[in-house]
Amino acid sequence: MSRRLAREAALRVLFQVEVGHSDVHDAIRYNADELGLDENARSFAASLCLGTLQHQPDIDRIIEEYAVDWRVARMPYVDRNILRMAVYELLFADETPASVAVNEAVELAKLYGDRDSGRFINGILGNVVRERLARPSE
Repeated sequence: MSRRLAREAALRVLFQVEVGHSDVHDAIRYNADELGLDENARSFAASLCLGTLQHQPDIDRIIEEYAVDWRVARMPYVDRNILRMAVYELLFADETPASVAVNEAVELAKLYGDRDSGRFINGILGNVVRERLARPSE
């Protein structure tokens, strides 16, 4: 459960950084304290935030490739930050199974997004997984 809470903290941080122009390190500390994260969860949340922000231009291009008729800038803040974090986890972090990263993103969308966010995010991430993570048969 601590990783799920860490993802929630990371989403909150990414939102605060984008919308409120908060300092990422201050936002990480605040949200980790607010949610009572232990040291492992705090470290995981920080790595999600910092990695997502570091790779954001590439991640946004990938999202736009799979989000038919949607530009990242036009997506709701919550949806685009959930997608950014999940794409980071899928393509750059390599420590989380794809099914877990997608499921966690959908759960965050149900919690923080609108009624269609879960389906929207699941569809985009499903395509990312199928087309970018598919392994050829040997």
